[in-house]
Amino acid sequence: MNFIAMDFETANGKRHSAVSLGIAVVRNNQLVDQFYSLIKPDASIEFDRRNIQIHGITPRDVADAPSFPEVWHQVQQFYTPEQLVIAHNAPFDNGVLKASLQHYGLQPAHYLSLDTVRTSRRLYPELPNHKLNTVSEALHIDLEHHHNALDDTVAAAEILVKQSNQFGVDVLKPLVKVI
Repeated sequence: MNFIAMDFETANGKRHSAVSLGIAVVRNNQLVDQFYSLIKPDASIEFDRRNIQIHGITPRDVADAPSFPEVWHQVQQFYTPEQLVIAHNAPFDNGVLKASLQHYGLQPAHYLSLDTVRTSRRLYPELPNHKLNTVSEALHIDLEHHHNALDDTVAAAEILVKQSNQFGVDVLKPLVKVI
């Protein structure tokens, strides 16, 4: 399989408040490249204490980080109509991308999306839940720092590779959505 995996962390409950992005590039079921960046949200964004507790990113951490439009300029080539983009809880990450693009007046991205929470629910119904750390542990995937955008991205990529190797790509195709 060829795809990219993405994961965003946000400053608060607003979808356009991205503070980090991780991307993993997978070609022929092999992780071939990674990208990680902190993101400085615009000045109107306030950090929620709960979000900081989850991911550990503070306003000080992003003070000198690039803005979302600067980060988008570096990664937009990955988001094309024929590109599969996966995430664990893809509705969240797709929502952050869409809201951030809208917030900054950038063109919408069009790509194929697959949610590894959905694939995990379908393929591993016996798990107590389908959170990233639970699925990673069940599949013996090392998730070093949960809620670090790059570590979460790499874990989601490894989950999909294992699922495609174990169950075949045809089982996953019906779960792909057009964004």
